[in-house]
Amino acid sequence: MSRAESGPARPAWATPLADPAVVRTRDGWIAYGTGPVVDGRAVPAALSPDLVTWHGIGQVLDALPPDAGDSYWAPEVCERDGAWWMYYSVGHGDRGHRIRVARADRPEGPFHDQGVVLTPDERFAIDASPCRLEDGTWWLFFARDVLEHARPGTHLAAAPLLSPTQLGEPVSVLAPYADWQIYQRRREMYGRTFDWHTLEGPHVVARGGRLLMTWSGGSWQGAGYRTAWAWATSPRGPWTVPEDGADVLLRSDDEFIGPGHNSCTLGPDGQDVIVFHAWDEARTGRYMHLRELLVDPVAPSLRVGRRLGG
Repeated sequence: MSRAESGPARPAWATPLADPAVVRTRDGWIAYGTGPVVDGRAVPAALSPDLVTWHGIGQVLDALPPDAGDSYWAPEVCERDGAWWMYYSVGHGDRGHRIRVARADRPEGPFHDQGVVLTPDERFAIDASPCRLEDGTWWLFFARDVLEHARPGTHLAAAPLLSPTQLGEPVSVLAPYADWQIYQRRREMYGRTFDWHTLEGPHVVARGGRLLMTWSGGSWQGAGYRTAWAWATSPRGPWTVPEDGADVLLRSDDEFIGPGHNSCTLGPDGQDVIVFHAWDEARTGRYMHLRELLVDPVAPSLRVGRRLGG
């Protein structure tokens, strides 16, 4: 059945929300995403009592002065040490992004930047994802540009999150390994020309002694964008990618166009849930979708299940 016959999947929320990060709170769930600066605030957010019904609450991050950048990307939030911490990148368009951290007393914000650049030594760093491991330590997974590699482009990395505002030494996590991860051939970057690859949007589920990492690859602008996964027993690796074909969780199909940049949360019945965006049929915006995520840390394996809410 073609998409024209079946129709695209209905989004969870009728408002576009790219790079959705959903966090469970004491009162339900909150979603954060990439969006424009409005009246001095960035990061649109929405609340839900059940992961099915959503209502927007506006922008929740106080924007920085304009010289810091005008593009606020891919926030993720965690609760730690009695506060809520937002990790996000800011830059000018698609250049000069650095990862920063903001704090709030409530998940609804307002979040206030803490004046710290967590990735001062990176050429470009985006898509920060905090993760508390089963041993109680915290790590920050993110994407960064790497030029000296057989597949140059944006790779995945991680660093110990020593405190909410301090990173340890970063380690490489995953490099591009397939042509479907090419963002653009002959892309002009850093005064050179590359067949540019992109891995981005890492998010880790720690379960049963295993780390199961989801991430997206390719160009977010097109139908070739996909969400894949890998696993390890430590952030330092080695990371194992399933055999060709079994590594991909989401790709364009009858329901979705360019599904990607996901996060994971726990649903009302304790089930694992994957949250991601996909384009609408007219490609006017990226909308949030939710599906059950079937997690087997023993095999290990990840699979996408049914739509929440029927």
